[in-house]
Amino acid sequence: MVSNAAPPPLVVQNAEKKIIEDKERNRRRRRSSSLMYQEPPESLEQQSDQATMPNLNAQWVNAKGAWMIHPVLIILAKILFDIVPGVSQETSWTLTNTSYMAGSYLMFHYVRGVPFEFNAGAYDNLNMWEQIDNGDQYTPAKKFLLAVPICLFLISTHYTHYDLAYFMVNFLATVAVVVPKLPALHRMRFAFFNPEPEGHDDSRR
Repeated sequence: MVSNAAPPPLVVQNAEKKIIEDKERNRRRRRSSSLMYQEPPESLEQQSDQATMPNLNAQWVNAKGAWMIHPVLIILAKILFDIVPGVSQETSWTLTNTSYMAGSYLMFHYVRGVPFEFNAGAYDNLNMWEQIDNGDQYTPAKKFLLAVPICLFLISTHYTHYDLAYFMVNFLATVAVVVPKLPALHRMRFAFFNPEPEGHDDSRR
């Protein structure tokens, strides 16, 4: 007996395809180390969504005056810590350095996706650093964003008079921000320092 059942609607087919892709992505993640894994490449659907609209979340770093935000924030942080009673210059520079590094890591490496629904979730698996300039390495914007924490570290080290305790705090904070920017760690994830990806399989817990 021949069945005349119609194929499922296109929406259902797309949903089933997405579920299969998510399962495959999670399966590949589970195969990797529990501490470090590489983000799998985007699906064809995500690539199509990325090509549809410009990524406003990452393009602002190339806008005129965008680079000035960083020195302005550093200067404001330094002034803020200077006016706190009882804070020495060494502590003020260290707090300025660590505050900038923490904010930079949070903004460029911890948070993933786009805060506004411009691209239908096409960048949900990428942080802002990976979105900048479509993932190209050593672009002018990325060179600048790599140079700022290094320069701030050198300035902080100088004004803390190379004290070992201050140096170690500033050094570790700088390493935590500079290392994720290196090409060798592109799309690499340290599970301890990254938010749990959406659709993650909790069955291993």
